[in-house]
Amino acid sequence: MVSASGTIIFIIFQKEAVIMPTQKKLFTKDTILILLGSFCYMSNSMLVNPLIVGFTTSLGESAAVAGVIAAVMNITSLLFRPFAGQLTDRLSKFTLALTGGILLLIAGIGYAIATAGWMIAIVRVINGLGFALCSVCMATWLSGLLPRDRIGAGMGYYGMMNALGMAIAPAFGIFIYQHFNYRLAFIGAAVLSLAMIIMIQFIGDHGQPRKVVGAPKPQKMRIVQPKVVPIALIIMLLSIPYFATQAYLVEYVASRHLHVMVGSFFLIYAAILLAMRLGLKDYFDRLPFKYFLAAGVLANLIGMLGMTYLVNNWMMIVAAFGLAGGYGVMYSVCQATSLLVAPLNEQGLANSTFYIGMDAGMVLGPIIGGLLFGGVAHTLFYPILLLTLPLVGVVYLVFRQQLAQQ
Repeated sequence: MVSASGTIIFIIFQKEAVIMPTQKKLFTKDTILILLGSFCYMSNSMLVNPLIVGFTTSLGESAAVAGVIAAVMNITSLLFRPFAGQLTDRLSKFTLALTGGILLLIAGIGYAIATAGWMIAIVRVINGLGFALCSVCMATWLSGLLPRDRIGAGMGYYGMMNALGMAIAPAFGIFIYQHFNYRLAFIGAAVLSLAMIIMIQFIGDHGQPRKVVGAPKPQKMRIVQPKVVPIALIIMLLSIPYFATQAYLVEYVASRHLHVMVGSFFLIYAAILLAMRLGLKDYFDRLPFKYFLAAGVLANLIGMLGMTYLVNNWMMIVAAFGLAGGYGVMYSVCQATSLLVAPLNEQGLANSTFYIGMDAGMVLGPIIGGLLFGGVAHTLFYPILLLTLPLVGVVYLVFRQQLAQQ
């Protein structure tokens, strides 16, 4: 029989019911606002990140102290992720997104008025808390509004908005700093968080916690969602070369005296990633995880080989293409898979587990990059980072039975 709404068809046979959802629109007012809001929260932090070290040293701190202060945000976010996931599964997504947006707004204003390194360190903690809340909450909020058979496509668009924020905001922040000053750039970050706060006021579905009939009661405190752990490990390993590149690309190019347009690398990366995600949007929900993983590993290999033999701008485009097809595409695939393998009442915990892997890669990338940049010949920088790829294979082999089902 067909329901009155016409959106669900129930086929009843031998006392069993099969629910077959018909095609539903991905883009509604609520999902569009969440996507725009996700661009704003991501841009807020990514605008600030490339400026923090320079701003901190301009206030009299050493480069080493500035580096530690810059890392405080990511460390705070990493430590707070499990709690953010637990809160997301228990409270309204609107409430948590609003709280996270307010924290990011406070952080933007805090940077603008800071006059000492210790003040920046405190603001970095606030920034990390707001970033962790927004990233877990917004992703879970969106996934709850998507039909389950379109999670891959929907989260692909979410990842695309995040990627655009990661690429556009740093360039925008550096532009404001170069033409005006640090503090005006930080005000720009605060404006972005304010825009997100305003946008979510118009979202009709506030994302109340889901109560799944017959689902086991979640444990009072669980750090990670066990089914998502191998996916988090995979995205961590795939992200390490990208974040090492993000931290040391300029120094790498300068030390090897390479004549390439290094300032355009991440914009090219973003453009290629945008094209890839739009081109693959209909395949995210069709192809098994293992096919995307194999293609992602191959693409990361191409990207790192391109960086190793970076003799001209064409090779830079090849490198950007590889990293976009590897880490960039797998970001969306892994996040969507994390949501699909976890119970509906633990979607927040699943997202937080995924982001723990991301945060670990974000922290380890610059650390490993720094050790390599200071300890080995610069021509070996990317050949050594290639070791992350067989480690991805090890993770897949260990968890192959669990991952093969995806």
